[in-house]
Amino acid sequence: MFKRIFLIVMDSVGIGAMADADKFGDAGTNTWVHVSEKKGGLKVPVMNYLGIGDLGDILGTSKVSHPHSYTMKLNEKSNGKDTLTGHQEMMGKLTLEPLVTFTDTGFPKELIDELEKESGRKIIGNIAASGTQIIYDLGEQSMREGSIIVYTSSDSVLQIAANTAVIPLDELYKICEIARRITMKKEWKVGRIIARPFIGEDKDHFVRTSDRRDYALPVGCTIALNDLQRAGKKVIGVGKIHDIFDGTGIDESIHTTSNEDGMNQTIAIAKRDFTGLCFVNLVDFDSLYGHRRNPLGYGDAIEAFDTQLCDLINCLNKDDLLLITADHGNDPTHTGTDHTREKVPLIAFSTSYNNGKLLNERDTFADIGRTILENYGITPSPNEIGSVISELIND
Repeated sequence: MFKRIFLIVMDSVGIGAMADADKFGDAGTNTWVHVSEKKGGLKVPVMNYLGIGDLGDILGTSKVSHPHSYTMKLNEKSNGKDTLTGHQEMMGKLTLEPLVTFTDTGFPKELIDELEKESGRKIIGNIAASGTQIIYDLGEQSMREGSIIVYTSSDSVLQIAANTAVIPLDELYKICEIARRITMKKEWKVGRIIARPFIGEDKDHFVRTSDRRDYALPVGCTIALNDLQRAGKKVIGVGKIHDIFDGTGIDESIHTTSNEDGMNQTIAIAKRDFTGLCFVNLVDFDSLYGHRRNPLGYGDAIEAFDTQLCDLINCLNKDDLLLITADHGNDPTHTGTDHTREKVPLIAFSTSYNNGKLLNERDTFADIGRTILENYGITPSPNEIGSVISELIND
């Protein structure tokens, strides 16, 4: 049995279009491969050592023998390509009905009117937009009026932006809590409300801060995190894990300001003694580079992660398991600014492994959570999907 398991989600770093990607407008996408091509090759010696080269024609990587790690691709069984759906599937929840979106129409007048009334703030925007662009376009007006900027994307989200010099952070969070309550109506039930605070005196100097906060829908069923918790295993969430699961099954939550900070926090946790799961989300790949269609910045972020990954591995014990995966794709060479419907990589590393190799593709992200439970001898709840990846616990 592994005593500690570290599950790191490289948010949006997909590994190739799923069979049904054309239904999502994402045929031909491949985040890892296309980023490597735009970079003229990725410098990722640690990931290369772990076997990432097994999973595609990633420029700068090669196929190597990797006895201490297993590699594979996972398909998403749920109907979606968003953060909430991907993470929750990892922990055993199947989502068949896609979350409601307001990309083409903006939010209904009734919703906006109710949010204005309860928040006491005028609402501007109410369109699908890039977060940085809408702040540039409407930020100064928002500051003059004391209004809040509401916008959405191709995801099931209602985002609220405000300059904290005019609307304090605590008030912005309170407004988001109001929005979460209002949008629990079935016809308005978006997956997440997201607080998007920014600072700066004018549009040329506006910067979004790291005080983002997500207010997700309640999970609504038992998941692997609950099973771990009930069995007395510690569950530590790093980054936006707590927000994604609405706190479900999380014993300890650690806020992060960047990928680098997230890895530093994870390295610090690896120096602690505990039995259970450290679940990490590194959001910068997605929010700073994928949505902004910046493949060079994306590549730089992957290379920076690879460097810190070496530091983390050096802290791991023989009875530790490291899992590295993603929750969807966000190919920065694709059209638009939305996530992409992709398979995700799964790399499993332990110094106790001796027979590591490339394994067959899996049908669902939920095999991650199911395998974690099996490691601890925990029976999943009946509603949970997923099968055990036997090689990961029997090597």
